[in-house]
Amino acid sequence: MKLATLSTDQGPRVVGLTLDGRYVDLCSVDPKLPQTMREILTAPEGLSAAAHALAAGMAKGPFVTGRLLAPVGNPGKVFCIGLNYRDHAIETNSPIPNEPVVFNKFPQTVIGPEEAVVLPKVAHEVDYEAELVVVIGKTGKNITKANAFSHVAGYTVGNDISARDWQKGRPGGQWLLGKTPDTFAPTGPYLVTADEVDPHNIRIGLRLNGETVQNSSTKELIFGVDEIIAFVSQLITIQPGDLIFTGTPPGVGAARTPPLFLKAGDRMEVDIENVGILVNPVVAE
Repeated sequence: MKLATLSTDQGPRVVGLTLDGRYVDLCSVDPKLPQTMREILTAPEGLSAAAHALAAGMAKGPFVTGRLLAPVGNPGKVFCIGLNYRDHAIETNSPIPNEPVVFNKFPQTVIGPEEAVVLPKVAHEVDYEAELVVVIGKTGKNITKANAFSHVAGYTVGNDISARDWQKGRPGGQWLLGKTPDTFAPTGPYLVTADEVDPHNIRIGLRLNGETVQNSSTKELIFGVDEIIAFVSQLITIQPGDLIFTGTPPGVGAARTPPLFLKAGDRMEVDIENVGILVNPVVAE
């Protein structure tokens, strides 16, 4: 099942995607359904109710049109995993980590498809990072690896935009400021439910202005989704609507010779097999 959040004349609506590409207004089919994606994920059997509404609306709707927003527009937490592809660690001459490297972004970094990534005036080395994003569907703490996937609602496409001159070029490394400028976490276009995705065996890549610059597979993940959830939840309670960016494959701009950083007018397309294509333009502040 593919779910999305759509900006319509009636305001944001949670919709389901039909096989012929139309959007079913799920809350109009089932008025008892919560109004936002995060609330649906939080509600007991919320995804099941959404699936029933989509099935009921497949033939006769109501169908709506509008602009796609981030699937989860106001996540409680945004976790990110660094150096989580073997081939990416090799290209950056970094040792393979023996445990997940975790940092975070603020929720206000999250934007949706076709929304512009804004290059801050004070950042001059801004990079792209194609990433598979986990959408959490159930609260948990101290989750075992064996039970981790029961906490996953689904997956979406993400782009971990990074200001390298802040992340690494400042005294001590300003990871927080380098990773969390406004608009630096594009996600979308859909939340694809977990039953439709094998997160450890899908193609992932990024095209910049039509040219492929990242091309790999999640087979290269050092730590799988289940390992990441088990590791993070030792210390932090994960909750419905939380996002986990799982790391980026090789080909990032900072690792190229010469480096390839984003500029106003660029257009990025993150393409993940069975999950979707996320397109975002780049503008100057």
